[in-house]
Amino acid sequence: MRQGDARDPVGEQKVQIFMGTYLLKESSNSHHFFILASYKGVFEKEVTNMDGFETLVSVGIWGLAALVGISLMMKITQRLQLSLAKHPSLGGHLRMAKRVAKWIPGYDYGPERWFDIDGAPASVAMQRRHALQNLGAQLQSRSPQTLAHTEATKPLVSDLQLISQYRVPFQFRSVLAQHIKLGSYWRESQGVWLTDMDGNQYIDVTGSYGVNLFGMDFYKSCIQEGADMASKLGPVLGSYHPCVLDNVQQLCAISGQDEVSFHMSGTEAVMQAVRLARYHSKKRKIVRFTGAYHGWWDDVQPGPGNPMPPSSDTLTLNEMHPNTLRVLRNRSDIACVLVNPLQAMHVNKAAPTDSTLVDGGRQVHYDKAAYKAWLAQLREVCTEKGIALILDEVFLGFRLAPGGAQAYFDVKADMVTYGKTLGGGLPVGVVCGKAHWMKRFTSERPGDICFARGTFNAHPYVMATMNVFLHRLQTTAVKSQYAEASAVWQSRQDRFNAALKAAQLPVHVAGMETVWSVLFEVPSRYNWMFQYYLREQGIALSWVGSGRMIFNFEFDDTAFELFTQRFIKAAQRMQADGWWWVPEHQNNRNIRRQVLKEMLRLRWA
Repeated sequence: MRQGDARDPVGEQKVQIFMGTYLLKESSNSHHFFILASYKGVFEKEVTNMDGFETLVSVGIWGLAALVGISLMMKITQRLQLSLAKHPSLGGHLRMAKRVAKWIPGYDYGPERWFDIDGAPASVAMQRRHALQNLGAQLQSRSPQTLAHTEATKPLVSDLQLISQYRVPFQFRSVLAQHIKLGSYWRESQGVWLTDMDGNQYIDVTGSYGVNLFGMDFYKSCIQEGADMASKLGPVLGSYHPCVLDNVQQLCAISGQDEVSFHMSGTEAVMQAVRLARYHSKKRKIVRFTGAYHGWWDDVQPGPGNPMPPSSDTLTLNEMHPNTLRVLRNRSDIACVLVNPLQAMHVNKAAPTDSTLVDGGRQVHYDKAAYKAWLAQLREVCTEKGIALILDEVFLGFRLAPGGAQAYFDVKADMVTYGKTLGGGLPVGVVCGKAHWMKRFTSERPGDICFARGTFNAHPYVMATMNVFLHRLQTTAVKSQYAEASAVWQSRQDRFNAALKAAQLPVHVAGMETVWSVLFEVPSRYNWMFQYYLREQGIALSWVGSGRMIFNFEFDDTAFELFTQRFIKAAQRMQADGWWWVPEHQNNRNIRRQVLKEMLRLRWA
């Protein structure tokens, strides 16, 4: 009898045990069970008609096929879940966004179309033409020295060239530049005021990129006291000024974390936090949310503006959406989740700037309770999966509460990044985190380190100024400002909007504590012009325009009332000059379609 004609009961029993164990194990995974079930009937039929050797070969082939099927289905499922967790806008699809950005043709309307691009009648177009000439003449005659200094600097400083080009939608900037110029120099600051080189004073809502929370007088005195404290040591680098111990103890108490590292900017602080998360988790992928800014490092700024293609290790997901939580729960390759709490103002949208204000569709909606609940959900899933939750507080920092966004939203992060205001007016970046995440070396593997150094990290003058700042946070006066801040600024926002409504102006504001955005109620092609009327009325904005007005605690009721009056007067002049005339039936969607048609026509002409 041939060996193949006899059944090997021992061999068959081993095969049955092996397959039974394998099927039991795999069936526990819902993603795999239906794949295995589809193989089951064919497999049983084949095994019944085979001898022991053929059975083992068949088991191997079918087992390999099952594993390949499982792997493929897992990848398909993972990819589908990731796609469903992306925001439907271009901001959620960064490769496409970069392609679109490169595709957009450069063009301008020219003087013959500039004033009536919305179909305005000749009388309105002429009214606008005269208004632009008058406004430009007023701004230029007021600040000749400041403007001359700015124009002389512009060819030598690329950053100044950039911000000058991107104040308004690009189609309008050529004609606009012939009439309106803004200075980029300030001679001094006092209280809530900035003074240019010609002696003109402006109410400051630039916010100095978020640094200015307590008013410039506060920071000037912090810097002076810090310089006095550090003067005996001087710029000795590589070791520490004695105040550093006090700084780190206070920062650990404020943040509720175990350890601190110092860096030279907020971008560097975020880089280090992400690097530590990857180092300790042994995972590569990071999650950021659509529209959020975390500095200009490649991995966290993967969209337009970065010449490199988006990294496959950076997942840009839909904030405040259950599909995002599902991705976090089902993947095992995520090192950290980055959260910028400023996004609570405009979830899944980039910062509102006048350069993209092609219509009146700017939206801001702040719901503290909803965002707090979202952060609690994130905290839960990150804890469950061992993912580092990093709260990027570089911009908001201590603007929300003495304990920052952690205290304000009642959430505990694994690492927190600070910058801007924490330096007391000087450049700084800080990471505070749990000891588990902050350690930069492994004792068991001495060659395995997480390197991060910087020449000016913990610079004595910065550390001394920070020390002054941190001690001032403990004063009765500052504690009182914090205790009243939410009520004061909400009341001011309500009164401000009521005054605008009473004046029958098509604008209002929305915001988060001391950070506000101007929203437009008219679908105008010229809403971006408002920033220049505000400047003419003595209100200083940052280069992003009316999308960001950043107040500080030095605004008392008198200063705020003066700001309100100037804002209303600027809006009244804007309205009187015809910029808010719109044709009947025009809406924001129609405007966007018109702009798209222009681009398509020019791109394919």
